[in-house]
Amino acid sequence: MKSFYSWALSKFRVDSRLIFTYCLVYFIWGMLMNWFGNEFKIARFTYWWQVISCYVIYMVPISLLLRKLPFHMQYAYGLVAMGLLEFGGYFFKTSYAFTGNILDEIFGIRNFTLGMALFFAFYFPIGNWGVGRIYKLIFKTKE
Repeated sequence: MKSFYSWALSKFRVDSRLIFTYCLVYFIWGMLMNWFGNEFKIARFTYWWQVISCYVIYMVPISLLLRKLPFHMQYAYGLVAMGLLEFGGYFFKTSYAFTGNILDEIFGIRNFTLGMALFFAFYFPIGNWGVGRIYKLIFKTKE
């Protein structure tokens, strides 16, 4: 039986162009979402560069680990990953939720972080699908 370490390591043995595509797409996606959250007074990062730590350093490796799994499993594992990230972000005050934001109004203030985790867990299956399509389109591969 393969150890978890060798299994995880095998998930990172991919074309460097694929990793670059993930990093670029997730960085742009993160910047857009941070802008959207700030513009519509929902939530934002305390510093812009947190897009790099969250979307590139945290989410890209998780996406690579999950990318061959079915949609529902990517979402389920992504929910755990995003739950930890969202909880940590608001606990350590590296993320800021605007008072009275639209999500608070709809779901209640006590459900804000849960709602964010439930939403952002979709990033993994959608991100894997989108990056896969972009990668195949640009590099004409069967990946």
